[in-house]
Amino acid sequence: MKLRVLLYCLLGGLPLTIAALGAGHLAWWWVSGILFAASFVPVALFGPRRATGQFAVITPVLLIITTLCTWSEALLFVPGYGEHAGRDLFGSIVMYLVLAVALTVLSASLKLSKPGEACVPHRTSVSALFLILLSGFAYLVYYLVFGGITYQFFTKGYYPEATQAVARLGFWFWGIQFTRGVLMTLAVVPIIYTLRMKRWHAAIAVGSILWICGGAAPLLVPNGFMGATQRLIHVVEIFTQNFSLGVTAVLLLRPKSVPVVANPQAASAPVPV
Repeated sequence: MKLRVLLYCLLGGLPLTIAALGAGHLAWWWVSGILFAASFVPVALFGPRRATGQFAVITPVLLIITTLCTWSEALLFVPGYGEHAGRDLFGSIVMYLVLAVALTVLSASLKLSKPGEACVPHRTSVSALFLILLSGFAYLVYYLVFGGITYQFFTKGYYPEATQAVARLGFWFWGIQFTRGVLMTLAVVPIIYTLRMKRWHAAIAVGSILWICGGAAPLLVPNGFMGATQRLIHVVEIFTQNFSLGVTAVLLLRPKSVPVVANPQAASAPVPV
């Protein structure tokens, strides 16, 4: 099994090397792809058993969190990024769709699925909707606290116009961040409700997916907008925000498992004295 998981990560990282044809940094793109694949190992092992299910839970993460949310954040704060924003968005969608297909095929081909928890507890639809919105608000708090600390002490010099950009948007800026939190939560809901792992194990797995796919893996690759130190700072910042969101979302949306009694009648029978 360990060898098959290793192959899943190594081969799963290859689709991202497509980007190196135009951008260079082949080795970094492969390492980034390996990290993406590694984040989905819990899904390959304990997620949906069918290939269609695997594709259905991986794709929203890559298209919403990795592509849309990071693209929109860069559009707001990275100077010069908007010049080719449309082209970059389309290219990312295509590349990450290829990655989702590759991980789905590898999971099925390597037969990685393992037995896990017998059932995954669910909230009611109404409760889930409310808790998804609450997760979005929690992300807004994490963004305000950890993003503010990072900006004041580490990245203020890199983004001299950030304060003006936020001021121009006014209340809409916080609406955008709340929406990002809701979208990221929605993107991992399929994983939360199909991951056959214990509640806290699932929380750590989903938090890791949000962190890695939401910034850690893409930021490994050198780019023309950020230096190595700047990228490292953002990797840590995204951990404080996205990992916290993932843990919060799982703990809210996955109620505690109720122990199953094998023989209820025997359990309720009086014990002879």
